[in-house]
Amino acid sequence: MDPKDYPRLNLPAVEMRTRLDDDGTLRVWDSLRKKYVVLTPEEYVRQHFVAWLRDIRHYPESMTANETGIKLNGTQRRCDTVVFDKQGNPLVIVEYKAPHVRIAQDVFDQIVRYNMVLCARYLIVSNGLQHYCCRIDYESRSYNFIPMIPDYREINT
Repeated sequence: MDPKDYPRLNLPAVEMRTRLDDDGTLRVWDSLRKKYVVLTPEEYVRQHFVAWLRDIRHYPESMTANETGIKLNGTQRRCDTVVFDKQGNPLVIVEYKAPHVRIAQDVFDQIVRYNMVLCARYLIVSNGLQHYCCRIDYESRSYNFIPMIPDYREINT
């Protein structure tokens, strides 16, 4: 699927560097992973969202990683995007879904399971059309959804 065939997202448009493999597979350059990856609908959302975090919300690429591996209950898993604080601790976990995927409880359950390992302060879920962010308060053992995804400079204290 050509990038122009994807739906318009609730994110600023981004120039994507793509290439078509000999077998017809369309790939997009992922600047965080420093390689071309298959351009799936979920990857389309990730590329837009990461660019928005970097360009608008000031999340440094040097503190952001895509497809971060974790071990959960003895099984290897991958977090879509993890953002680290100045000390190198996980600060934000982002889970992406394709634009046609409805964000439901199971998506939040997935990111909460990842956070059992990483203990980040912020969890974000996006399908490119809707974005949800919650802040975890470990002292009171609670969480609350916040209306805006915070700027990196506000939360990296």
